Amino acid sequence: MATSLTDQVRATCADIAANARSVRIDPDRLAGLDPGPLPEMDAERHYLEGDPADVATYVLTLDAINFGSGWFPTLRKRRGPDGHAVSGYFTVSWGLADRFRALGPWTNAELRAMHTEEIADVIGQARSHELMALFAQALRQLGAFLGDRTALDVVAEAGGSAVRLAEMLAVGMPMFADHGFYKRAQITGSDLELAGVASFGDIDRLTIFADNLVPHVLRCDGVLVYDERLAAHIDAGRPLRPGPQEREIRACAVHACALLAARTGMTERDIDNALWTRGGTPEYKAVPRHRCRTIFY
Repeated sequence: MATSLTDQVRATCADIAANARSVRIDPDRLAGLDPGPLPEMDAERHYLEGDPADVATYVLTLDAINFGSGWFPTLRKRRGPDGHAVSGYFTVSWGLADRFRALGPWTNAELRAMHTEEIADVIGQARSHELMALFAQALRQLGAFLGDRTALDVVAEAGGSAVRLAEMLAVGMPMFADHGFYKRAQITGSDLELAGVASFGDIDRLTIFADNLVPHVLRCDGVLVYDERLAAHIDAGRPLRPGPQEREIRACAVHACALLAARTGMTERDIDNALWTRGGTPEYKAVPRHRCRTIFY
């Protein structure tokens, strides 16, 4: 029997963690970590109130462009009712949500013809911003992947399996092919279920969605320990290149959360959601996290 995508992720990350040179897991701090309560999906900054078919399309569209954290410090952040700037992720999700509220989803043909200028205007960014061109490319890939199908057609083809959906996305769109981690391929099924438009019998088989925020929370909480050179590089706000150190950070986070799930009985997906939400609080946002300009997170 072929190994599933999620089991491949666990095996890859366990191997990287066992042989890591710049990052290690502190087992004592891990043993005492409480992930905290589970959050709900933000209904203002996401489009959740529409017809299920439109909400499913929103989720798939959002996760097609759910990357770019390495560029987020350069984005023009949207401001909430309190006047404070929201995160880069919520700047993207909220701008997209308001587009769906005003005009509905793009057709598949419109996605295939997406221009940088259009998605930049939707997200509220400069049309010349490098990330907007990548977003447009990702949406064109999504339109090609969908063909004549709807988002709910894709869900149906997954046959009730979040793992199968992740495998379909990873194979069908090159910008989802995050080998060893498959962050966005996995998070799509999770988001569809959180949005209430899909149900998957194997949702608990997903790993965490390896990005730069959950590892940051684990580092702040003492679970992940970086060597002096890597720690100094990140603390100085200097970007990381894609490569061994960046992969060690993500892999150690995946493996630590797998160990935490085994101890607590929580699913890795739930641990991810809890830790990711914790990372949005001021004490975590005040500390520099690793930044890497990549299309995968």
